[in-house]
Amino acid sequence: MSDPVTLELREHFATVEQQRGTADTGMWLFLMTELMMFGGLFVAYTVYRFNHPQAFAEGSASMDIMLGSINSAILLTSSLTMGFAELSAKLGRQRLLGILLLVTILIGLAFLGIKFTEYYEHYQQHEAPGVWFNRTGPHAPAVQMFFVFYFIMTGLHAVHMIIGIFLILGLISRNMIGSFSSAYNTPVSVVGLYWHFVDIVWIFLYAIFYLPGLHK
Repeated sequence: MSDPVTLELREHFATVEQQRGTADTGMWLFLMTELMMFGGLFVAYTVYRFNHPQAFAEGSASMDIMLGSINSAILLTSSLTMGFAELSAKLGRQRLLGILLLVTILIGLAFLGIKFTEYYEHYQQHEAPGVWFNRTGPHAPAVQMFFVFYFIMTGLHAVHMIIGIFLILGLISRNMIGSFSSAYNTPVSVVGLYWHFVDIVWIFLYAIFYLPGLHK
């Protein structure tokens, strides 16, 4: 029977270490493009918030700080389980790797469930931007802009979460057929980088959308 490490090593790489380094570099370059996309949105949000501080404080006061905080704790926990999954892969503990990956997915689904519950609450309260938005007062247009940023940025984050879940599902399927070992676990570390990045982005989203309303 062929060595699984040999099967996973692509012909244009001399060693598994070289292949792992190239994969990690590729993921870091991809994450830099993602950082530029989110960074542009953060800059735009900052400009609008600077110009309309009162309106953005009103919008933030409408956030459910409890659900946002619970989701932050949930996502940080998923980053922890993903980190342990990476460690298990490096130690060649395939069964534990599969369990931790599955737990990470379940935690991610819990995060998405709470996030979409928040979206539904905003919809019910007529805070979804567009024809459904219903708020009066001198700051109403700028408050609606706050929610435009909120839905776009958290929505993009949710899409990245869904992509991450499918990537982890791919890792689980490959782990079930014995693709990973202590000698070869590059895909686990690469997907781990992506997952940690998505978690970090959420921390910044939580800080700009939820926390300012506490001081209103």
